[in-house]
Amino acid sequence: MPSFRLLATACFGIVLLSICHRSAAASSGDNLTKIRVGYVGITCEAPIFCAVENGYFKEEGLDAQLVKCEWSNYKDVLALGGFDITHHLIMYLLKPIEQGLDVKFTAGVHRGCLRIQALAGGKVKTVQDLRGKRIGVPGMGTPPFIFTNRVLAANGMNGSRDVTWVVFPSGELGLALQKGQVDAVADSEPIGTLLLADGKVRNVVDQATDAPYKDEYCCAVVVSGKFLANNPRAAAAATRALLKGAKWVQENPAAAARLSVEKKYLASNPELNALAISHLNYLPSVSGAEAAVNSAAVQMKAAGMLDPGTDVSALAKKAFVHLDGVSDEWLQNLQVNKVADGQLPPDEIYRVRAELAADSKTPDLASCCSSH
Repeated sequence: MPSFRLLATACFGIVLLSICHRSAAASSGDNLTKIRVGYVGITCEAPIFCAVENGYFKEEGLDAQLVKCEWSNYKDVLALGGFDITHHLIMYLLKPIEQGLDVKFTAGVHRGCLRIQALAGGKVKTVQDLRGKRIGVPGMGTPPFIFTNRVLAANGMNGSRDVTWVVFPSGELGLALQKGQVDAVADSEPIGTLLLADGKVRNVVDQATDAPYKDEYCCAVVVSGKFLANNPRAAAAATRALLKGAKWVQENPAAAARLSVEKKYLASNPELNALAISHLNYLPSVSGAEAAVNSAAVQMKAAGMLDPGTDVSALAKKAFVHLDGVSDEWLQNLQVNKVADGQLPPDEIYRVRAELAADSKTPDLASCCSSH
């Protein structure tokens, strides 16, 4: 079916090595502080790639080395000191922080990763229609699963009783929906954008556009607590570099998408990657991230995903830290360049649809693995 070739290509960027490996991301220098930046190889990590390629880490006096890891052990590698900083989903890390993971959020990177989708002509049109239905997710405990549980709880449902969860690899969620194996799917970028572009699904809930989620930062800069304690200036400098990258992506989504693919940070189609990036709101914020940590903690506890006795206010204070030189005022004054051909043409979605329609090959999706 036409969507699956590009889906496999997009997902291939998420296929990860069995062992984390490091690659030099900036020239070493005696006056540069080395810092290891974790990444997975997915669409929303464009600020990491752009910060490296645009020299933002060097501008901050840092020699950045990228550490590519498997999704399955990403938290463990961070906890064990395998890398020092990254940006990642707040909801994904709050439970581990509650359980003792020593990491800190320092600023928000973007909003809008996650969606709940159903067949365009199907019976599921609202959240209430999900009661008693089967929901496909890329894994139990993944951000799409956590987000959907929050949505259900906010609408008077219990994710443990009122729906049935069915796990599929990310690349097979759309097929499972079309074959009637599930009634809805919860996914993230670039899966959600591809399924929409193919015209087969409709959004039930879109984190980028639907209240109250549209104003909540899904992804934030996260730094190792140990690294922060030993290198507070470097942690602040690296946070600034990543936030510069986020601002540049917002100004130049098409250029960021091309850079991510051409520099081989991920394997995807540039047009599809650009369309997915354009759905995300890369408007970095310090106060926005702090608020998101609080709201996510409150709603996760209400949905039964945090311990009943957890003090969510204390958890949020434990999870977020303010760094010197990293503020909303600094972000408001921060200027990045806008490059030629860096923006999306207004007909981008039609270009993607045309490519999907022209592609009749069905690939082997076994190589696709879970993203967010």
